[in-house]
Amino acid sequence: MTLAAESAPIASTPAPAPVPPLAARVSAIGGSPVRDILAVTARPEVINFAGGLPAPELFDAEGVAAAFRDVLAEAPAHALQYSTTEGEPALRAALAARTTARGLPTDADDLLVTTGSQQALSLLATALLEPGDTVLVENPCYLAALQAFGFAGARIVPVPGDADGMDPAALAELVVRERPKLLYTVPTFQNPTGRTLPADRRAAIAAVAARHGLWIVEDDPYGELRFEGERVPWIASHDDARDRTVLLGSFSKVMAPGLRIGWLRAPAALRRACAVAKQSADLHTPTVNQLAAARYLADRDLDAHVARVARVYGERRDAMLAGLPDALPDGSTWTRPDGGMFLWARLPEPYDTTALLPRVVREDVAYVPGAPFHAGEPDRSTLRLCFVTQTPEEIAEGLRRLARGLGAA
Repeated sequence: MTLAAESAPIASTPAPAPVPPLAARVSAIGGSPVRDILAVTARPEVINFAGGLPAPELFDAEGVAAAFRDVLAEAPAHALQYSTTEGEPALRAALAARTTARGLPTDADDLLVTTGSQQALSLLATALLEPGDTVLVENPCYLAALQAFGFAGARIVPVPGDADGMDPAALAELVVRERPKLLYTVPTFQNPTGRTLPADRRAAIAAVAARHGLWIVEDDPYGELRFEGERVPWIASHDDARDRTVLLGSFSKVMAPGLRIGWLRAPAALRRACAVAKQSADLHTPTVNQLAAARYLADRDLDAHVARVARVYGERRDAMLAGLPDALPDGSTWTRPDGGMFLWARLPEPYDTTALLPRVVREDVAYVPGAPFHAGEPDRSTLRLCFVTQTPEEIAEGLRRLARGLGAA
C-alpha cells in the first residue's frame, strides 16, 4: 500500500433516511384505555373490575373441546381449508334460526359471520363512512366503537340522554341539524352503563330513522345475559327500521371470546359491501372455529348454558350492589342493571376517577375511569365496574380495597 493510500480520508457512510411516519389517525385515535389498564393490572393479586372479561370457570370447555374434536375427526379437510367470506352455511343457518326464534325472522343469507362483533364495527365503518361523516352515539358509549368510527375519520357526536338511555327527541333534533350517516347503540345492558333502553324509546328511534333517513347499528353482545325482567324486542324488529338497521351479535359473552365468532344481520347491499371489506381484512373467519360453533349448537343446549351463566352473574351483580354503599363516598350513585356485565357509578364532585386510579391500583384493585367513554365533554367523576369475573367473596374484598383507595384520596 502506498503512503498516499494510507493517508487518504475514509469515506463516511451517510446516515440512513428516516422511514415515513405512521398514519396520522394512529396517533389521533390512540389505544384502548381498557387494554392499557389491563396491561398495568395483570398482576394476579389485583382484583380487576376494569376488564370486560367473562368468567373463565363458567366456560363450557368440555363441550367446546368436544365440538372441535368431532369436527376435526369427521371433516378435517373441510375444517382446515379456506372458506367463503360470508361464513359457513351450517353456522349461518343455526344463527338465523336463533335470531328468528327471538322474534326477528331471518334467513341464513341475511347474515355475515365476522371475526368477533368488533370486526363488524370496522367493516361497517369501512362500508358506510367517508372522512368527515357524522356518527351519532350514546353518551357514554362503548369505547371500541369510538375507536372504530374514529379510525374511519368520522365526526362523532353524542346524543343526550337520561337514566333510561338515549332521548329520542334529542336524537331527532341532532339528525336534522347534523345530517349523520348512522346511529350506533347498545340498547340492552349497555356498555358501559348496564342500562336498557325501554321499548317505547326503541320504537321512537326507529321512527326517527325512517323519517329522516339514517342507518342504525344495533349492537347486542349482552342481551342473552338477563337476570331479571322481560326481554325487550330489538330495534331491528320494528317495521320502521327493518330496512335500515344492522344487528350485531356475538358468541364472546355466551360461549367463549377466544372463538372470535360474531355476525351481522344487514340489508343485502350493505351486507355485500361489508363482505367486500372483509375480503381485504382477513378473507374469512376461521373455518374450524365456525364449524365447531355450529357443531356445539347442534349437540349442546346453549340456552341452558347461558341460563346457568346468567344465574351466577346475577349473584355477582347482587354482591357488588350490596358492597357499593360502603365502598363509594357519600353522595355517589350507580346503576342497577337487569343483566349484562357492567354497572356505572358517579362519585360526587370533586372526585376525578382518572386521577384517582393510580392510588386505587396501589390497593390491588382496579376500575375503568368513565372519561374515555364520552364522545363529548367527559364526566370525570364516573367509573365502570365489571362484576362478572370475580366470585362474590372476591368482589367483597375488591370493594373493601376500593374503599381504602378512595378514602386515601
